[in-house]
Amino acid sequence: MSPLPTSPSPLRRRILALTAAATVSALLSGCFAGSEDVSGEGDGGRVRVAMMQPPRSGLSPLSDDAFKLSRWSTAETLVRLDRDGDARPSLATEWRQQGRTWTFTLREGVTFHDGSPLTAADVVRSLSTAATASPKPRILDGVDLTVRASGPHEVTVTTATPDPLVPHRLSSPQLSVLAAKAYRGRTVDPVGAGTGPFVLVRAEGTASATLDRYDRYWGGRAKAAGIDVRYVPDGTARAAALRSGEADIVEAVPVSQAGLLDPKLVTEVPMPRTNTLYLNTERGAFRDPALRAAAREAVDTRSLVSGVYEGRADRAGGLLGPALPWAAKLRTPVRHTAAADPKGARITIGTFTDRAELPEVAQLLQQQLRKAGFQVELDVREYAHIEADALAGKFDAFVLSRATVLDSGDPAAYLYSDFAGDGSFNLSQLSDPAVDSALTTASATATGEARRKAVVAAEAAVLATDAAVPLLHERVIQGDGANIVDAAHDPRERELVTVDTFVR
Repeated sequence: MSPLPTSPSPLRRRILALTAAATVSALLSGCFAGSEDVSGEGDGGRVRVAMMQPPRSGLSPLSDDAFKLSRWSTAETLVRLDRDGDARPSLATEWRQQGRTWTFTLREGVTFHDGSPLTAADVVRSLSTAATASPKPRILDGVDLTVRASGPHEVTVTTATPDPLVPHRLSSPQLSVLAAKAYRGRTVDPVGAGTGPFVLVRAEGTASATLDRYDRYWGGRAKAAGIDVRYVPDGTARAAALRSGEADIVEAVPVSQAGLLDPKLVTEVPMPRTNTLYLNTERGAFRDPALRAAAREAVDTRSLVSGVYEGRADRAGGLLGPALPWAAKLRTPVRHTAAADPKGARITIGTFTDRAELPEVAQLLQQQLRKAGFQVELDVREYAHIEADALAGKFDAFVLSRATVLDSGDPAAYLYSDFAGDGSFNLSQLSDPAVDSALTTASATATGEARRKAVVAAEAAVLATDAAVPLLHERVIQGDGANIVDAAHDPRERELVTVDTFVR
């Protein structure tokens, strides 16, 4: 666990990036071979997509891989979220609540990609599998949920306590509804089992995926003939694929590459994603609240935004950023513990390479914390090789880029998952009665202004512990080729290629 070299300047990063781009362009040559218009109908051909992270769980919808299925428009949920985060019909056309029970009416005329019709039994199977999975999808953290068929095209969802967010929860890609063929023992295989406008016909591990248009889609025929996906973890390589015309859509263009691309090919959208320094409250130096406070005071977020993100991010005023503008309006000052002298306390900061900026963020934090009196080492790996250690609390601190509205479109789920004593993604190992109480209140409050106030109060309770130091709020930087039409620019990262997307 040796420190990384000093972070290069933005100018030097650009020079290195241009040199690397020339190298990786050759490596990518032929990566999307065979992706020309094979539709035979001259209606847009196939869309070539370079994605950042390969699947970690075989594209199981019960994992974060579900977001790939959603972004490819192959797996669908009962409910979708509109731009404002409100629940709208998808596979369910309407719903009603009575106490702890919600009844959903299913859309008729929907077929799975294997040709079988969507029924209430299919919905019960999919949702029950998710609700009883171990671990549960994070959208169900703290939620006891049961599902039953109340008619051929009607299902009833019941929770242990009244839950105002049930429709929002059911919009989570991790609660996608798949055909019976997808479920074999403990595994869920989405190939050929969704309901969306594109059918997943082949999944080649961590290398690629192939989708074809599904002509029986209930929402109308897709404009593109299909989607050819390649996983390209290296950000320079992804940008090179866009620059050379070898990819039509490039996910997560690194900041260091964005300035090297034609501005017409780059779209930047504020997103509900916060770059946060999580501090381990259970063991090590940061068990001491005063040392957590010292770490918070040592962090200079301005230099992170200008030096690493080259101004393509927003300094954090809290865990919830400008993509949720109501948070800043409701926020009040937080009272923190007084900082103590670190006196050379040893800490290890972990992060991962999949997001190109995070190692640089960690390097600058290392410098800032050393200046404040800490002895700091870094441990930087690929995410797939570091996640388990991070969740087990093996680091004193961890730098993570985290979506703050997760799957429900509501930040209460993110706050619960990351900071509740029984949260499934509690990197800080936090167990604080005041935080748990505030999170429980926020989760139970009805949607609207009252819920927003409760969410901000829960955020304040978390920040008061210094278990998390919010650094900055990221922006979606997506690359769209000159010939791509109507690619989605979704701040929640749920949509990418839709029924309306095509290549000229």
